[in-house]
Amino acid sequence: MSKLIQEIDTTIIRAFRGKGYKATPQRIAISRFVLCNHNHPTVHKVYCEVRKAYPTVSLATVYKTIQILKEIGLVHELNLPRDQTRLDSNLNLHLNLVCLRCGSIKDHEDPMIEAIISRVSAAEQFAPREQRFDVYGICANCRGDVIL
Repeated sequence: MSKLIQEIDTTIIRAFRGKGYKATPQRIAISRFVLCNHNHPTVHKVYCEVRKAYPTVSLATVYKTIQILKEIGLVHELNLPRDQTRLDSNLNLHLNLVCLRCGSIKDHEDPMIEAIISRVSAAEQFAPREQRFDVYGICANCRGDVIL
């Protein structure tokens, strides 16, 4: 097991136990997949992948584990058009670039995002707690040679 995976597992175990939850091997595997996968997986994708290592894992266990991950602040849920729910483990300020054709989601980080939030918050005397920026369009792969 790599050092990075060990660090992720340690973070997961501490976070779960810190909130009074058991850190079972299945929950650790589910959490590890979600936190290491930056393709914004669906719950069903998480379930299918974790079942490869843990064939007895239930869909209910996956849903419950994701609820815990959301509660302890390790993942955000993205509710997108077409009844898509995807998971986002990138907790840094970023844009979600959502392709309307293939459904891919790409994270884009830029220091200007934080600057805009700071400027608007100061001007409005507003204390932000959460953020989410989704930009919808057609990704480069789907666009091909089409000029927009």
